[in-house]
Amino acid sequence: MDFTLKKYRELLETLVAQGYEIITYEEYLKASQKNKFVILRHDVDELPAHALKIATLEHELGLKATYYFRIVRQSNNPSVIRAIIQLGHEAGYHYEDLAMANGDYELAIKMFEDNLNYFRGYYPIRTVCMHGSSTSKYDNRLLWKKYSLEDYGIIGEPYLTTDFDNVYYLTDTGYAWDGGKYAVRDVVENHFNLSFHYTDQVIRCINEGNFPHQCMLLAHTLWTDNFTNWCLLHFREFLRNHLKQIAKNNRLVSIMYKEMVKLYWRHP
Repeated sequence: MDFTLKKYRELLETLVAQGYEIITYEEYLKASQKNKFVILRHDVDELPAHALKIATLEHELGLKATYYFRIVRQSNNPSVIRAIIQLGHEAGYHYEDLAMANGDYELAIKMFEDNLNYFRGYYPIRTVCMHGSSTSKYDNRLLWKKYSLEDYGIIGEPYLTTDFDNVYYLTDTGYAWDGGKYAVRDVVENHFNLSFHYTDQVIRCINEGNFPHQCMLLAHTLWTDNFTNWCLLHFREFLRNHLKQIAKNNRLVSIMYKEMVKLYWRHP
């Protein structure tokens, strides 16, 4: 079984054993890290209880990561947010306001400010990260073509302020390390000529000394040791990935998929 907490622990322990410094995104922006580092990032799209288990595991290993929370109810769980922060992790806002405002920039920036202030009630947020909003025609990052992150006390946004020419981007989108082909917006051009599918392949590359010295590792909240949960999530991701692929070329499927997404996500 891959994408279990046991396998995630093995991945982290391998990175540490091979001399990688594990840092938050805010620490990366402050340039306090060594030359060999991994920015550990989690987008809590859903399943906050899973996020807390991951955060606890990292804390047991003496590590810190950045957790980006959405405003939707599947992500915005106050007790989990507080618990993760108490473990020493960084919290940020996983914003999707332009998509939620259907492209109305004035409404979107007002929503962004309100939601940011809400999450700052838990943590002095300095970094934010866009949510892909794959079924929307609006790219949430375009908000910063009109407004300025600095005006809201934000020092960075991973897709806007990371040197991806030198920092390798590795994400578990779609329950696979090569699942980026299913992503719509949260993608980065790979300059490193590396491709993995299984976590064991990543671990082997690290141990052989062939893994990049600088990396942003994005792990979502699907990692679990519960076999039933693991099977259900794998089946769901398999269906969702293929629906997204079909929807790109089939208008009817695209419309149906968008409606399913609207029904699933519960906005406050």
